[in-house]
Amino acid sequence: MSSTPALEVLLASPRGFCAGVDRAIEIVERALERFGAPIYVRHEIVHNTLVVQTLRAKGAVFIDDLAEVPPGATLVFSAHGVPQSVRSEAAARGFKVFDATCPLVTKVHVEVAKMRRAGMHLVMIGHAGHPEVEGTMGQADGVQLVQTPDDVAALPFPDDAEVAYVTQTTLSVDDAAAIVAALRARYPRLREPKKQDICYATQNRQDAVKFMAPQVDVVVVVGSPSSSNSNRLREVAARLGRPAHMVDCADDLDPAWLRGARRVGLTAGASAPERLVQQVIDRLRELGAREVRDLEGAREQIQFPLPKGLGAKGAQP
Repeated sequence: MSSTPALEVLLASPRGFCAGVDRAIEIVERALERFGAPIYVRHEIVHNTLVVQTLRAKGAVFIDDLAEVPPGATLVFSAHGVPQSVRSEAAARGFKVFDATCPLVTKVHVEVAKMRRAGMHLVMIGHAGHPEVEGTMGQADGVQLVQTPDDVAALPFPDDAEVAYVTQTTLSVDDAAAIVAALRARYPRLREPKKQDICYATQNRQDAVKFMAPQVDVVVVVGSPSSSNSNRLREVAARLGRPAHMVDCADDLDPAWLRGARRVGLTAGASAPERLVQQVIDRLRELGAREVRDLEGAREQIQFPLPKGLGAKGAQP
């Protein structure tokens, strides 16, 4: 038993899976059940190591190039969405396609198409290389990526241009606000989305960390390194002056992080399963945690429908 003083663990609420992630995983599972393995998935269905490993063991094959998919195969688009070019290629190759794009990401894609039809100059606020950003920018030609407020000055549009923006759904709310402020300052005619693009789950989980962090000595975020929303949770806690660490699983937890701590705050990104959280709690108990307490937070009851062609589990094709 560790000599670490007795710890109290505060659990952020909400945490873990969101409706879009639940839907994406269920789409792959139902496709496997109805059509049999292998089921091909473009990109990781969600950014979580355990989820990907579990689905791979059931027969999912994760690919980035559609040339890797054999003729007549079933293909699933990941929750992050895809460029229009990928949709066109999949149609041309004749795949049976199920779209697991989060409906909130699809909403952003629709916004981009409307803005382009209206003749506006388009800006995407997000992180270069993230599949959601690549998918959204691939909805129209000429979309400019902005990652920081300083990038706004380098945009090629004249100051009097009619500029519109969309954002990656998993951004830091505070970071996005700073970039939007810079856009407003340069472009007086800036057109904004009717509703912010940062999704409810991202907002709720960041708000939960803002509530939790001042009450604890250290924050642990369960999430894979590739998960944008998990990384943002760690950053939110760090900006509030708390040591903050990400773990992909309980084995990643470093006992040194807990030295001198009396309270540990624990949360999970929207792509992290609750069983990983429970495994981290078990590890914290081994390291001296005596009490685990759920904090109050927003209640999420959103559910998204599945694509046509995927009936209830156990149904015959």
